[in-house]
Amino acid sequence: MSVLPYPSVHCRAVVATGVVAVLALGLAACGSGDKHTSAPATHHGSSHSASASASGDFDQADVTFAQMMIPHHQQAVSMAKLADGRASDQEIKTLAADIEKAQGPEISTMQGWLASWGKPASPSMDHSMPGMSHGSGSSMPGMMSGKDMTGLKAAKGKDFDKRFTEMMIGHHKGAITMAEDEQKNGRNPAAKKLAVAVVKNQQAEVDKMHKILDRL
Repeated sequence: MSVLPYPSVHCRAVVATGVVAVLALGLAACGSGDKHTSAPATHHGSSHSASASASGDFDQADVTFAQMMIPHHQQAVSMAKLADGRASDQEIKTLAADIEKAQGPEISTMQGWLASWGKPASPSMDHSMPGMSHGSGSSMPGMMSGKDMTGLKAAKGKDFDKRFTEMMIGHHKGAITMAEDEQKNGRNPAAKKLAVAVVKNQQAEVDKMHKILDRL
């Protein structure tokens, strides 16, 4: 019977090194699995990350911004939804879809902020804001009246396109005013960051709508 040669010192070292590496990987895997406080998976939506970062320091200007911008955005989304089946201009249809797509998630983000701050979602429910209207939001710059909305809903074709553009320009300008106030007086970094985005994006849409009006 032949006798297997005894492994060389070099081979024994290689085997020992491999065993140590495998054990180290196993321990690392077990350790990472036991830590439930590890960072969560990345979410592509901006609302989740914005809500989390807004849980820090805030002031009344931040609260007012969120409480007023939520119904302001909600009305813009309602106006944008009316374009379906009423608008005749393709650029208006595209703009309306963009507004709905952008402002819907921002509404959810701001609602999350208010919840984390322990503040009501509606300004009319916040007793720390004296003089706040309990009506349809007439104290908010750029908000349309019920009559305005009824007229827009009844319009079609080119008439709708013109009404929608004129109304949305005024609506956007109101949002820009509110966002600029947040930039000056707010404290929360996430709220101020959103305010910067509102000014930038809605001013660009205002410029676009002025060009649309010129050709309607």
